[in-house]
Amino acid sequence: MNTLSWRTRMAAVAALSALALTGCTTLEQGESPQPSQTQSTSETPTAHGGMDAHNPNGGPPPEATISGAFDTTAYAVSFTPTDGGDPVTDHKWVVQEELKNPGEPPLAAGTEVVLTADHMFGMKGAEATIDSSTDETMYMVNLEMNGMKMTNHKWVVESEIRPAQ
Repeated sequence: MNTLSWRTRMAAVAALSALALTGCTTLEQGESPQPSQTQSTSETPTAHGGMDAHNPNGGPPPEATISGAFDTTAYAVSFTPTDGGDPVTDHKWVVQEELKNPGEPPLAAGTEVVLTADHMFGMKGAEATIDSSTDETMYMVNLEMNGMKMTNHKWVVESEIRPAQ
């Protein structure tokens, strides 16, 4: 089985705790987000994994299907949304390609950046501070959580997923 077909068919369990903390469950109206053309698709994605997923509502962790895998640097960032929303602290994740003129990765904690990502309301154009970074494979996933379907949810790091059982 080649890597691409494995990646697109592999069912994985996304770390619901990461989804709940990110606020990324609110997508802009209209088209589903798509991967940036500047991101390179990971050649060797794996699906073993760190955290045990859990559902804060007491249910089982959601099953997700990986819709894309990318080799890039990801950042946890803190920012104040451009739409006047409450400040967001330690948002996980924004990838290198979602930063305006970022420089060479990885960027150091404390670096000031401007976000070009739009997977949350008020994110695009917001000034942000890098809290931390990781070079793990980044995944987009399709899942249903609490009755809400999410297509190409951005982003889940490799340590936040494990194979479906």
